[in-house]
Amino acid sequence: IFNNRYTLDFFIPREVIEKTKETMEALQKRNAAIQPSLAIIQVNWIYPVKNLKNKTISLCVGINMDFAVITEVLKLNEDPGVHGLYLHLPPASTTSRVLTALKPEKDVMEADAIVILEAGNMDLPPNWVKPGAVVFSCDPTHNTGTVLLRVCSSLSIIHSIWLLFLLQSPVLLFIQKNVVHSCTRWLQERQYQPWNLSSINLQPQTPVPSDIEISRAQTPKPVDQLAKEIGLLPEELEVYGRSKAKVRLSLLDRLQNQPDGKYVLVAGITPTPLGEGKSTVTIGLVQALSAHLKLNSFACLRQPSQGPTFGVKGGAAGGGYAQVIPMEEFNLHLTGDIHAITAANNLVAAAIDARILHESTQSDKALYNRLVPSVNGVRRFSPIQISRLRRLGMDKTDPASLTPQEINAFVRLDLDPSRITWHRVVDTNDRFLRKITVGQASTEKGQSREVWFDIAVASEIMAILALADGLEDMKTRLARMVVGTSRGGQPVTAEDLGVSGALAVLMKDAIKPTLMQTLEGTPVFVHAGPFANIAHGNSSVLADKLALKLVGQDGFVVTEAGFGADIGMEKFFNIKCRASGLQPNVVVLVATVRALKMHGGGPNVRLQTTELLEFSGCRSNLRKQIQIARLFGVPVVVAVNVFKTDTQAELDLVCQIAKECGASDAVPCHHWAQGGRGCIELAHAVNAAATRSNNFQFLYNLQLPLVDKIRAIAQQVYGADDIELSPDAKAKIDYYNQQGHGSLPICMAKTHLSLSHMPEKKGAPTGFILPIRDVRASVGAGFIYPLVGTMSTMPGLPTRPCFYDIDLDPVTEEISGLF
Repeated sequence: IFNNRYTLDFFIPREVIEKTKETMEALQKRNAAIQPSLAIIQVNWIYPVKNLKNKTISLCVGINMDFAVITEVLKLNEDPGVHGLYLHLPPASTTSRVLTALKPEKDVMEADAIVILEAGNMDLPPNWVKPGAVVFSCDPTHNTGTVLLRVCSSLSIIHSIWLLFLLQSPVLLFIQKNVVHSCTRWLQERQYQPWNLSSINLQPQTPVPSDIEISRAQTPKPVDQLAKEIGLLPEELEVYGRSKAKVRLSLLDRLQNQPDGKYVLVAGITPTPLGEGKSTVTIGLVQALSAHLKLNSFACLRQPSQGPTFGVKGGAAGGGYAQVIPMEEFNLHLTGDIHAITAANNLVAAAIDARILHESTQSDKALYNRLVPSVNGVRRFSPIQISRLRRLGMDKTDPASLTPQEINAFVRLDLDPSRITWHRVVDTNDRFLRKITVGQASTEKGQSREVWFDIAVASEIMAILALADGLEDMKTRLARMVVGTSRGGQPVTAEDLGVSGALAVLMKDAIKPTLMQTLEGTPVFVHAGPFANIAHGNSSVLADKLALKLVGQDGFVVTEAGFGADIGMEKFFNIKCRASGLQPNVVVLVATVRALKMHGGGPNVRLQTTELLEFSGCRSNLRKQIQIARLFGVPVVVAVNVFKTDTQAELDLVCQIAKECGASDAVPCHHWAQGGRGCIELAHAVNAAATRSNNFQFLYNLQLPLVDKIRAIAQQVYGADDIELSPDAKAKIDYYNQQGHGSLPICMAKTHLSLSHMPEKKGAPTGFILPIRDVRASVGAGFIYPLVGTMSTMPGLPTRPCFYDIDLDPVTEEISGLF
């Protein structure tokens, strides 16, 4: 073997050395931050491997050696920064359990030849050895441990064995080559992967069964299979059962250079109290795009609140043959995000009342000693307390160095009980919690006051979850939430209370979107759930961003805005798009014949004549909602959600008038009865509209005064003549301007049942003045929200709520009554 193919000192083939060097250089060019990394688990000594980043874990020999090794192996298996594993263990510890625990792709999975330096026989797991590979087991003379190596196929088997026996350097060279090879493979796996989506066949029945019967008849794919089909890596998935999983935000870093897909917003006309099917259209459209037109598409939906699920409206999983499945899991708890929001919100409320109590009953010194206690003889500020000191202008870190005046400023938030703006929340329509009195127990020492409850999805923390672009951004937003005002007129934040870090802990899992699927096996992100009439009414920025990367440049992400275009869509553009930096390509405006007849003057949800449909319904509300979408410069496609009571003449009339009113296209949709096949025409229309010119623009400049921004929405979107501010609203606006919040966008809290503030005014009302009775600030979420008319942030239960029909079979555990 002494010839010019080998270096004379180490007997290493030059081609192996040069190839490894070239591969390393190529890796560095692609990503300068990449450093191939080898992890070594050893007992007493290691080989000094050069030119690699090494992580050495030394373990002591003992009775639990197997457990210790396996624990470390499993940990390193999931570490994306480790590209190779080297086990340097005594023979007694190199057991089959240890070998089985090791991920083969980090060792010898693709080896042409495997040499085992081991005194006895050792069986490798079958999936470790590729077809045609040769395995040698031999008794080493220079090694007391076990070495599993990928041997270059350019060496003969005999040469490989001689080299391994003669010197340690060849061993090191091949280890190095292996790790570089593994790092290269790891980078390739992390590139964008084309989808390999397998759709699930639908067999629609006539008449259409109940939603829960349809959902139960379709078996969803395992969520890890779905994740693999759409290019997610195993380490990016946190599985919750068989059919849903959280997706880690590291995906955004991995695909940061991947171009976004096309962005489609589904909005609607002013709805009837029962809703017009925006969620159903959203799901039907993505089923048509992915399962039938073979275009990558993702639906991004909000998580339903327990309030409407058990109240009037029911769930939000879609309906008929356009649903997210399993619908029971979708509508009940999901992965616990709303519970996390409830817990975080009410922790803030508890912190507020506790702080008021303690400040009212203790001296400055006593408060200071309790807020900054001595632990094991050492007294120090926590990081969040140092942040408060900085905001107060104190550049001190030693608790003993504060003056009495500084101590007073530090410990006294001095919250004015009459100016606390933070409400408690519960995810139930409980009207008797709209106003209550707390602090009536004798232990609260007379600190009673009136407080309010909102429904959980109206919490500012829900809005923050929906608008944050990452964990750091969410933590910053949580910290700056204003909970009230001091007696001196200064805002008091969650960070002042010292609670913002704990809130981030409660929300750390909720920030990850939940992956589910439609009836036809197409992917869905379910994340966040703010109401559109009392919040901004859109699913999360993060879900949209993740989906836009996953679908690829030619794919589609279809997301839904709550209620009519005057509410959810306006807030999507002016609030969500500002926060995300994303621009939509198409608006799909959902209309129904029944709603248009109602706007024509007929009673709610009752059939009327075609005259009402044409002259009042279509030419008032539909026209106005199309105009609102066109204000933002985005093409509009009208989707007419077909009901079995609609006639063909009515459907043709709505489509004709929609096009006359400025829609790019208008098509009837039969997804409820047919699934994705019934939405193919809409999918083609959306695909065509997405190729047209897009002149997206915001309705107002953020630097406009708050009053002018409110007036712009009232006049240009709602059709009002002007606005009227109550004295309280004027005072609040002045206060927010003083605090530097005048450049925030506007989130109007308004009824969803009319373009005006009057629910009974249908069609497209004009000639009215929009009353602004109050103005509040969600500083953490990043918007100002005026309250229009008599808006309630806590819905009530009707005489006969949905829960009358919801039940559980104790034998089969099947749920009935959900819809």
